[in-house]
Formats: sequence, C-alpha cells, structure tokens
Amino acid sequence: MKQTAPRYDAVIMGGGLAGLTLALQLRQRFDDLSVLVLERRAHPVPHAAHKVGESSVEIGAHYFDTVLGLKPHFENEQLRKFGFRFFFSEGRRDIDGVTEIGASRYLSVPSYQIDRGILENYLAQEAARHGVHFADDAFVRRIELAEDGATHHRLQWTQGGETRDTEARWLIDACGRAGLLKRKLGLAQPNDHDVNAVWFRIGERITIDHWSEDEAWRARCDPQARWLSTNHLVGAGYWVWLIPLASGSHSVGIVADQKLHPLATIDTFDKAMDWFATYQPRLYEALDGKRHLLQDFAFLRHFSYGCKQVFSDRRWALTGEAGLFLDPFYSPGSDFIAIGNTYITDLIAHDRRGRSIEARAQLYDQIYHSFYESTLALYQGQYPLFGDPEVLPVKVIWDYAYYWGVLSQIFFQGRLTDLALLGSVRDELQHCQRLNIAVQALLRAWSGASDKRNRAAMLDQASMPWFAELNRSLKDRLDDAAFKARIRASTAQLRRLAGEILARARACDPALDAVALEALLALPEYRDAQRLSAARHEDGAMLFAVPAG
Repeated sequence: MKQTAPRYDAVIMGGGLAGLTLALQLRQRFDDLSVLVLERRAHPVPHAAHKVGESSVEIGAHYFDTVLGLKPHFENEQLRKFGFRFFFSEGRRDIDGVTEIGASRYLSVPSYQIDRGILENYLAQEAARHGVHFADDAFVRRIELAEDGATHHRLQWTQGGETRDTEARWLIDACGRAGLLKRKLGLAQPNDHDVNAVWFRIGERITIDHWSEDEAWRARCDPQARWLSTNHLVGAGYWVWLIPLASGSHSVGIVADQKLHPLATIDTFDKAMDWFATYQPRLYEALDGKRHLLQDFAFLRHFSYGCKQVFSDRRWALTGEAGLFLDPFYSPGSDFIAIGNTYITDLIAHDRRGRSIEARAQLYDQIYHSFYESTLALYQGQYPLFGDPEVLPVKVIWDYAYYWGVLSQIFFQGRLTDLALLGSVRDELQHCQRLNIAVQALLRAWSGASDKRNRAAMLDQASMPWFAELNRSLKDRLDDAAFKARIRASTAQLRRLAGEILARARACDPALDAVALEALLALPEYRDAQRLSAARHEDGAMLFAVPAG
C-alpha cells in the first residue's frame, strides 16, 4: 500500500527572514495551523557573513519587534540603528569638512542593524517553539500546483539523501532569488532600474566617529556614535554603505548605477579597494590595514526586479525576494516582507473561514504592486543626483515625509487589510503617489542645474520639529475617523513640502520644467487643507535652511 503523503495547512519554501517570520505570524494567528518550513541551508547558519540585508527601517522594525513580539531579541541581541546618515565625501579625507545629513539624536520610533545569521538562527528556534515544523538542509525537487480549491498542492523534496512527498493547502515561496514558483509560472518581470551591488564583511568595527579629531564635530551627535547609523558615503551615481553588526563585524557595500560605475570596476575585493582609493579615500585608509579580516565578498548584477503576481486565489503566494526587489537604498526589503506576510496571513484567515478569496487576493496584489511602483519611483533615474549636496538632502526629507506620512501610517495603524477604510482615502493616496512621481522628476531636473556646493555643515533632521513629530506620530493609536484625518493631513503636508521644494528649485533655475507638479499643486480640492497645514508651521519653512558660505 502506498503511504499517504503528510499534509500541511501551509508549506513555506525557504527558511530565511521572509519565510520564518511568516511561519511565526501564522502560528501566532492560528495555533492549530500546521506549518512546514523547508530551508535549503543547514542550521545553525554562520554569524556576520551570512546574508546581506542588515539594515531595517520603521515598518520592518515595527513588524519584528511589535507585530511578532520579538522586541527582547532586537533590544538585547541586535543593534539599535542611529538612523540613516549621509556624507558627501567623494575624493575627501576630511569627513568633518563635508555636508552631513542625519539626526543628532535618536528619534522616537526605533529601527535596527541586523546580524542576519544571529536573527535567522533565533527565528528558526522560535518557529520550532511555536510548533512550526522546520526542516533544514532540505531541497525542493518538484512542485505540482493544485488544479482547484478541493485539491492540495504537492511537493517532492529531499533531506539527507531521503526523498519525501508532502501535500499543502497553501504553498508559499520564500526561497529568495531562486524564485521556484516565479520560474515555474513565468512571473519574472524586469524593471528599468539598472543598478549593481557588491558587498563584504570585515571582522572588526569601522568607527566613523574616529575619522575626525574635531571634538565639536563629534559632539554634534548625542550619543557620539555615528558608527551605529547606516552610514552612506555618496557620490554621483553611487553610494557606499557602512553597517555595524552585533557580532562585531562591519558590513561594507557599494551600490552603483551601471552607466556611471560599471560592475566590472568593482566586482572583486581588490578592485573595490582600488575604487575606494579613488572615490572614498578615507574609507580606503580605514580598510587597508584590515584586509586580513575579510570574511566574504559577493556581488549582484542588475539586482532590482518585479513580479507579475505575488498573491493568488489558487492558494499560493510569494514573499520577500522570491517576489520582487527594489533597491537597498532606504532598506525597504524588510518592509515588503512585513507587508507581504501580513497579506498572506489575512488570505489564509479568509480561506480558513470558508470565504472566497478571489477578489481579495486580486486587490491585495494590486495594492502591493502600487506600493512597489511608488517606492521604485524613489530610485529610478535618481542615482546621478546622489552626489549633489544641495539636492540629495531635499530628496531625503521628501522621501522620509512620503514614507512616514503615507505607507508607514497604514502599516503602523494595522490598516493594510482594511479595504473599506483604504477605499475611503483612495483619492488622497493616489494624489500622494502622483505628487511623489512629480517631485522625483523635479529633483532630477534640479540636480542638473544646481551648483552642488559641498559646505561643512550638518543638516540635523532632529532639529526640524515637524520631521521629528511625523516620526513620533507613528506611535499614535487611531480609530477610523482619526486615521482618515491623519491621511488627509499627510496629504496636505506633502503638498506644502512639494511647494517649498518647487520654490527652492526655481530659485536655483527659474526655467526648470515642473508642469506636472504645478498642475497637482493647483488642484482646488486640496488648497484649504494645505493652508491649514501651513498655519501649523509657525516659521513657515519645512526644509533645511540653506547653509551660509
């Protein structure tokens, strides 16, 4: 007699960050749900030199520490991030003599620097503690998707030379760039963002605070720990990341526009070091004596991609990099894991209640792709302006305001799956999306005309009351009426900020083309709200003052 294949409510292919957090979320939501995670790597995985993707931002951090309840781990075993920090240090050794963007103190809502090895080992243990069946060193060999709602998906996988068959009502691909379901279903979708990345880990801290002996420069930050930030060393067409890891190592990466800095010039450690000697000499000096501490080196060509579909009413889904990937600038990877996993969990909840998920899966897919398109607009065609000390600071402020004012509000308030409520503010959300696209176009045009003056100044985000308050507002708990009011206030605030950006850009070049943005700002239905937003800012300014000199 043929043995019946074991059957699970959900099988997750991939036991990395996306798959393990989804498994935990499912088991926390449904304590009777049977979940199997198939992970290709043997556990425990190594610390430090395990996977790239070490920096989280507010949505991902909130998902980890609050939604999943993992705050003790993140507070005790990972590093709290001192925000993003940017230095216009191309060709310079005097880190204290260039424009710096960053906060002088911690803002209200935490984010983290994540040692992926430490975290994924912990998540595997937590998943098992919550009743998840976790199989490491497991390789999926064959997938047969269910034909209808009455049948189950079938998988064949191997572990330790033994072949196993398994059935699953839900099948989730969280296997990263291997994209098993994406390849099987022909879902791969390229985008027009041609950027590459190289990265490595060094087994020692890179303490950027020690790059200057100027005590006044060091004292601009409290704590004097710039090294805890995700530090960006920026130039035209590229940015370099410096990310500390709790294991004591430091992650270093170069992300560059192929047209300006081809991958062939940086695709080995020696080439990357030669590149640093030219473009970031102070970092070269910090690394040169640590060559023997190199722990790994890797690169990705054209790392950004989309996906035609990530959620299906046929009870399959993709999460994390198995679906789509944007860009590591602003670290949105864990955000999209949080959003995708929340949608998958809700679809499974509706399916368990015996409800049709056809319309809901389609809407979630549309909303998820809308978030993807909105975020992709922050990157496409923007790398040339990364070396502009006048325009990039403005872009960073806009991008934060858009992120905290719209998408973060939806996630922090637990409204991702409230389709009726999101529908009630659809006009505002679409207007904000159009504003973002128009502002990004203006920033590109402005950078072509700016003087790119690199002044010795710190542009302190924490000194901007509205900016710090927007971050703090993520902690508010809002009812439906207050949530609608918050989205409308965010829309008005973004319109006012867009108007200031337009005025500053036009002060640089009165002939700048901004027809699309001007048309949006002229819409009469938003003018009253915009005036109320302006009245709340007594000094009348949202942007940094232009530094003297």
